[in-house]
Amino acid sequence: MKHIFSYQDKYYIYDTGSGALHACDEKTARYLKGEPVPMSEEELRELRGDLSALTEAGLLDAPETDARPIKSHEVKALCLHISHDCNLRCRYCFADEGAYHSVREVMSLDTAKAAIDFLLRESGKRKVLEVDFFGGEPLMNFDVLKETVYYAKAEAAKCGKKFLFTTTTNGLLLDEERIKFLNEEMENVVLSLDGRPEVHDAVRKTVNGKGSFDAVIAHIKKFVEVRGDKHYYVRGTFTAKNLDFAKDVLFLADSGFDSISMEPVVTDIPDLAIKEEHLPAIEREYEVLADEYIRREAEGKGFLFFHFHIDLEGGPCLNKRVSACGAGNEYFSVVPCGDLYPCHQFAGDPEFRMGSVFTGIEREDLRAKFAESCLFTRKKCEGCFAKFICSGGCSANNYHFMGDIEEPYPLTCAMMKKRIECAMHVLAERKARENQEKF
Repeated sequence: MKHIFSYQDKYYIYDTGSGALHACDEKTARYLKGEPVPMSEEELRELRGDLSALTEAGLLDAPETDARPIKSHEVKALCLHISHDCNLRCRYCFADEGAYHSVREVMSLDTAKAAIDFLLRESGKRKVLEVDFFGGEPLMNFDVLKETVYYAKAEAAKCGKKFLFTTTTNGLLLDEERIKFLNEEMENVVLSLDGRPEVHDAVRKTVNGKGSFDAVIAHIKKFVEVRGDKHYYVRGTFTAKNLDFAKDVLFLADSGFDSISMEPVVTDIPDLAIKEEHLPAIEREYEVLADEYIRREAEGKGFLFFHFHIDLEGGPCLNKRVSACGAGNEYFSVVPCGDLYPCHQFAGDPEFRMGSVFTGIEREDLRAKFAESCLFTRKKCEGCFAKFICSGGCSANNYHFMGDIEEPYPLTCAMMKKRIECAMHVLAERKARENQEKF
């Protein structure tokens, strides 16, 4: 399948079967779309010859795979809800401001150790395992977090395995002790910051109702300063209140952060929710960001924006591209009492309780449903050019907005497709610049 699209005055062909991206002129784009194009016989013959050469090389109209992914029941990762409490009261929080529609509580060390034992026991032949410390705010239960890391490393060494740890934090509690520990032990750290002070403070408030920007920015800057070349990213959220979110991404870049994500809010709060009527403004904003992203990169002042970072030639492997995320089968979320859920966005929903770290997986029927779910079970993805990049979207978003993990949420799809087109344009401009620099 060919996807022909334009970005301002540039035209591109993306071949879904091969993953190849081709820059082209307007006449070629219109011809491939079946539109009337004024061309001489010689021009038409030359164009057809070029297209045939690409097809023969396997770079155009290449057959798409329909092979179902190979999935095991080996668990590879857990999201540990080390704290169902938070020191912020963010308006858009899907986790009910940290409480997950239940009591505010923290995970005990015994439960955390049981979760590690569960992962080691259920991981089969996997050698590298992952644990994400999540909340609420996980640093509110720092002692348990720290002891869990030490326990996991010791137990993994006994059976020839290794853990990679991640923590997601709002930054309020990042003192020297916590910064030192996270830098030493975490493979990645996700730092929540929405951008400009007025944007951040409008939704990310402290328990007493005040804005939290001033309280966290210095902590996050200090953390990134000492982080060095280790992985981190600053993760923001944009809402209907800041559809000019490119300014927030650039504010974060200008603040010294070189690894940034800015995600659309997932909420049904009327004044914050993204609606269909917002899509034209959002699509324009992604182009504003892409243009500035390219300009800064050309000047040697680039940064990494998560959604513009795609690799069409390298990874991920095809099996991962069609597998979806692994939630509910290879990956589980563990709440403070030890109950298991498919992922953090299902946590607390009794329909999706899958068992416990103490008793194991009890809902094999639910696990089978998630294991069988993949790109090819999401019928609306069949004709979408983005399918091998987005893998069918987020199961939790699909369920919460559409009532079915197999039913893609149209607003998310629209934003994803625009981001991918922008990312492809960024990639093409980068390659063109690199080719120019060679000569």
